[in-house]
Amino acid sequence: MKAEGEFALVKQNLENALGTAGQPVNFGTMAHDHEIYMTLADTAVELRDADALRKYAPSLEKLAVRDHHKLYLGIAHRALGVAHRLTGKHTEAEARLNQALELFNGLGTRWQIGRTLFELGELNLDQSQKKTKAREYFSQALDTFEEIQAVPNAERIRAALNSLE
Repeated sequence: MKAEGEFALVKQNLENALGTAGQPVNFGTMAHDHEIYMTLADTAVELRDADALRKYAPSLEKLAVRDHHKLYLGIAHRALGVAHRLTGKHTEAEARLNQALELFNGLGTRWQIGRTLFELGELNLDQSQKKTKAREYFSQALDTFEEIQAVPNAERIRAALNSLE
């Protein structure tokens, strides 16, 4: 899926902001490159935009490693996992998604945990012999989203579970 409409404009503005000086700022703060790459990579995950994932996720990973930023590293791992899944590299996708899940569990970031469990469910769903495992991941993700009352995410998971029946 390619960026269209409002996302294309947001994407263009974020890309233009890359590399611009973050300081001084008159009001508030300005996003730094790692925040911009995180937004671009995470949005590419949602849109299943393989080209954008290949472009932004490695840069996010590099900056997250450099800055020892576990949250952004987890987001980079998830984005790279989805990129691998979209190209049929299931082993690599599973490794990246599990790395993301481990980081998010360590941080206690339940929304990120739920999103990553969903991606693990999608990965297993792609492998027709693993529908039972996909259902397990989707169910875990649903439990996580219901705990934190992330209604849109929970509805998305329910739809995925219903499609398995």
